[in-house]
Amino acid sequence: MNYTEHHYRSEDGLSLYYRSYGSGDDVVICLPGLTRNCKDFEDLAGHLSTRWRVISPDLRGRGQSEHDPKPSRYHAGNYVRDCWTLLDGLGIEQFAIIGTSLGGMMAMIMADQQPSRLRGIVLNDIGPEFPPDAVARILQYVGRTPPVDDWDAAAKQAQQNYGLAYPGMGDDFWQDHIRQAYRENEEGKPVPDMDPAIGDALRRVHKVAKLLGWLRRRGLKRRIAGVNIDPWDSYQAITMPCLLLYGALSDVLTGKIVNRMQSAKPQLEVVEVPDRGHAPLLDESLARAAIDAFLGRLIEGKES
Repeated sequence: MNYTEHHYRSEDGLSLYYRSYGSGDDVVICLPGLTRNCKDFEDLAGHLSTRWRVISPDLRGRGQSEHDPKPSRYHAGNYVRDCWTLLDGLGIEQFAIIGTSLGGMMAMIMADQQPSRLRGIVLNDIGPEFPPDAVARILQYVGRTPPVDDWDAAAKQAQQNYGLAYPGMGDDFWQDHIRQAYRENEEGKPVPDMDPAIGDALRRVHKVAKLLGWLRRRGLKRRIAGVNIDPWDSYQAITMPCLLLYGALSDVLTGKIVNRMQSAKPQLEVVEVPDRGHAPLLDESLARAAIDAFLGRLIEGKES
């Protein structure tokens, strides 16, 4: 094990978990997707830890972080607040972010809230706009995974649900992939390693977002709880270097959205990862090389 394990307290009293890899003043925090956890970054964090100190948290309600007794608090504003609490508690003033999906949305919010602290951002298959079909797919499955009896069945279920995102992968991949996102319950059966209430909370947030969007378009309200209603406003706040990785097969980040992001920020670095949907695993040679080069430039810029 090349990491240490830690817990800290959120502002509202939850016990939250994170892993720490490496050491030094150059820090990168890895933020996972909606239903995922810090285990997604085990390989990448170990790789980066030769040059970077890597902080990899479980968001509230996932992995080894405590479930929130008030599901209404499962939203991006609180996830970001938890990250600031973690970073402030560690005395980390400046850092880079690698964010997958939801983690990338959090990165955009953090860039808007405290831009001077972010050295750079890697967005993994996420933008400030969400195709309706992808939103419908996500809202349909989150927190509603049918039960399975054993790990083989869980792996087959994952392959059926996400096979289009990772074509050509063998059984060993799906066994490893499912163990990153599942745990055994009291009966020894695999279940998603997250609070099922996250799904219901997300569906409620989606309904409220429609009303907030209406208020935003009419100029009546721009922010709620310190977060921009329109994700494009947060994206526009990114002034630091930014690398965008996206899966060629992704239904969450389409070529049309990527083009709009580039038009809004011509300096955006974009790398398309072939044979991947939502989201690249970050172990692909192209993605790994792009991350290494991007973070290397951040260190060079600091030293120059």
